Amino acid sequence: MAAGCGGEDADQSPQPPPEANLEDFPSAAGKTMADLRKPLGDGGPVLSLSVSQLQTGRNRVAFGLYELSRKQISDAPAVIYVAPVNGGRAIGPIKARYESLAVKPQFQSQTVRSDPDAARSVYVADVRFPEPGRYEVLGMARLDGRLVGATQAGAPLQVVDEDPVPDVGDRAPRVHTPTETDVGGDLAQIDTRIPPSSLHDVDFADVLGTKPVVIVFGTPQLCASRVCGPVVDVAEQVKAERGDEAAFVHMEIFKDNVVDRGYRPQVAAWGLPTEPWLFTVDRRGRIAARLEGAFSVRELDQAVDRAVG
Repeated sequence: MAAGCGGEDADQSPQPPPEANLEDFPSAAGKTMADLRKPLGDGGPVLSLSVSQLQTGRNRVAFGLYELSRKQISDAPAVIYVAPVNGGRAIGPIKARYESLAVKPQFQSQTVRSDPDAARSVYVADVRFPEPGRYEVLGMARLDGRLVGATQAGAPLQVVDEDPVPDVGDRAPRVHTPTETDVGGDLAQIDTRIPPSSLHDVDFADVLGTKPVVIVFGTPQLCASRVCGPVVDVAEQVKAERGDEAAFVHMEIFKDNVVDRGYRPQVAAWGLPTEPWLFTVDRRGRIAARLEGAFSVRELDQAVDRAVG
């Protein structure tokens, strides 16, 4: 299940839930995940992560909460706990903030509008992992006055010392990205969004090191997580509002837009194992911010600030 999938009206930003009060959630001090789960019982919601590449130190951990019917839970104060999968002591509660993926109607693509499973919102927690290893995640939320646990779907998180994906402060890999001119105006060759985005007017390699750049890697039509369409829409809105401050580039994922043909060389050059990803790059050519998975207009604005500030 994709983090942020839900059934809100795509043209309306759902109201954010009340912020979690950490005193309303049990302390993890001296407890394991089993200890924390025990009083919660079975049948709670599911937690689906929107990130996969994590390293020791502070990380942005984005996730969605769902009922077993797949309906998104987006109106509950929520926290998470993390612990080594070998039964080590848990860390938490860690407050999760709500981020809406909604954009203004004129920036919402047909791709997203016609997709009932497209991401609408996401929870984000800032988590500090003390050492590398495999970690499990437990979510907790206050629903109708009840404390419920959310079991993580999928494999444990893998935390490493050295992340192969370019990080903040690294030099951005110089790659050529196809432009509208390169394809003779046939943007469907280089953009699966309907309609194609306006993020193909410059080649990333041409602007790298000359001005701030925003580059988003994602495939709106072929994205398994249903997150790519919404985040490209987010980038489209922020470009309309801040395109005089930075260049904006969208890079598709698969060769000829066919999954079976593998990654485009630009994706491989950046070492990206998943999608979507977004990076902002400062005028010196160094990465100023990176976002994996779902992100909001507010988060992208902050990432642009880091590149242009």
